[in-house]
Parts: sequence; structure tokens; C-alpha cells
Amino acid sequence: MRPLHAAAAVLTILAMGAAIAAGGRAVLHGEHGRVAARAQAGMPAQSDAPATAAISRPKAARPEAHSRAIDPEVVAPPQLQPEELERVEPRAPLSDLALARPPKPAKSKMPDDWNGTKLFQPVAPAAGVIEAKGYSVAISGIDIVRQDETCADGSKSWTCGSRARTAFRAFLRGRAIVCAVPPEGGRDLIAAECRGGNQVVGQWLIENGWARAAEGGPYVEAGEKARTAGKGIFGPAPSLAGLPPAPAPVAATQPTQPILDPSATAAPPTETTATPPADQPAPSE
Repeated sequence: MRPLHAAAAVLTILAMGAAIAAGGRAVLHGEHGRVAARAQAGMPAQSDAPATAAISRPKAARPEAHSRAIDPEVVAPPQLQPEELERVEPRAPLSDLALARPPKPAKSKMPDDWNGTKLFQPVAPAAGVIEAKGYSVAISGIDIVRQDETCADGSKSWTCGSRARTAFRAFLRGRAIVCAVPPEGGRDLIAAECRGGNQVVGQWLIENGWARAAEGGPYVEAGEKARTAGKGIFGPAPSLAGLPPAPAPVAATQPTQPILDPSATAAPPTETTATPPADQPAPSE
């Protein structure tokens, strides 16, 4: 039975293969016949491709060319021609922090009616220097006379610096000085013009000879007049003839005996006698 079954299976497979081949040839023949008939009738041949196949595909964007050729096999940069390079202007910085140096501090804006800063109770450490309200102001247009400066009067010298400072302090006493300094100032020395009322401080110092006029300043002519007249530091040493003589120094005297003398012996106590009690009256019966 088994050989018969195997033979029947082989025959069945052969029959099925012959049928499939015959069907394929029939389909192909029919398709060729339809194409031939349409060609004879003048009709365009239809394709089995989908309707969207006629839309042209977009071309792929070509990559942008580099500004210079790069060879991955070479470590050194390639040789470039001068005409291949183009110099462009640098862009503006994004903020002030990108600058090479720090930005300048904002200047303090003065009010419209600002005419100087008043300095009350000024102190003069030297002729031409004012300290008040946290400011240290040097009068502009003059050369300051230092406190320890000395001036010559013939063969002798005298302390003209301290004398000029004393005169300047007498001028400032009871005044409020107005100086051309900003309202918010530090403690650094500031050169500025000052005035006390209607009197310009620098002009007063130069005219009275308590300071020297700076070269190229506004007080050169007034300084020459003060020098010619022998005023202030340009004059002779002050005379001390009218002053009373200085009192002679008094030497301290040594006490004959110190207040606390350990060698001093205390006086012996005096003997006292007790007072007898008075007679008491007898109690009454």
C-alpha cells in the first residue's frame, strides 16, 4: 500500500505544477493581447504604477562647501591662497562685560540748581587744604605751604608753614565754605575751587602771601604782587618784641619727708584711766 500512496502523491504534485504553469502562460498571453489591442486602437498604454509615481522627487540638497579644504590625513592646515580668505568686521559685544576693560563708572549727575557743595566747620591741616564732611579738598591754582615748611629771613629762618596755617584757620573760623566737589565724594584729596561768601579762597591765600601761585594758574599776577610787597611767607620773620617774656620754668621741689615713710614709727598710745561708776540710789521699799 505504501508504494501506491507515494506514487499517487507524486502524480498529484506533477499535475498541480502543470496546472500552475498553464495558468501563468494564459495570464501573460491575455495581458499581451490587451496591450496589442490598445496599441492598435491608438490608446495610451496604462501602467500598473500608482498615480503618485508621476510626481518628481525633490532633489537632495547638496552640502555647503567648506571655506577651506580639509584633508583628514594631514595634521597641518592646508595651503591657502590669499584670494580665498575674506576679512570681516568683528561683531559688537553682547554687553559691557565682554569688553577688554571694565566699563567706566557712571558720573554723578548734578542738579540743575547745583552751585557747589557746602562744607560746614572746615578744618585746615595746612594752608590751602580743607577737611570737612568727609572731604579732603586742596585749593586749586595754588602750591600748598606745608605745615613744617621754613622760610629764610636773611641769616635766620622761621616757621612760615605753621604761621600760614594759623592765618588760614583764622580766615575759616565761623565760615561755611562752598567747594566745587560732587555731592557724593570719597576721602581722597580733591583739587577744587572754593569760596567763602563772596571771597574766593585761593585768591585770598595768594593776595595775602600765605601760598604760592601755581604756574599757569589764574593767580600768577596776584602772586607776583604779594612777593613784591613782601606779604606772608615772602616777608620778614614776625617780631616777638611786643610779646611778654616767657615764664621761667619752675623746678619741682622734693618734700622733706614723704607722705608714706615706712621708716617713721608710730607714736605709742597714751594710757587712759577708767572713770568709776557713780553711786546708784537704793531702791525704795
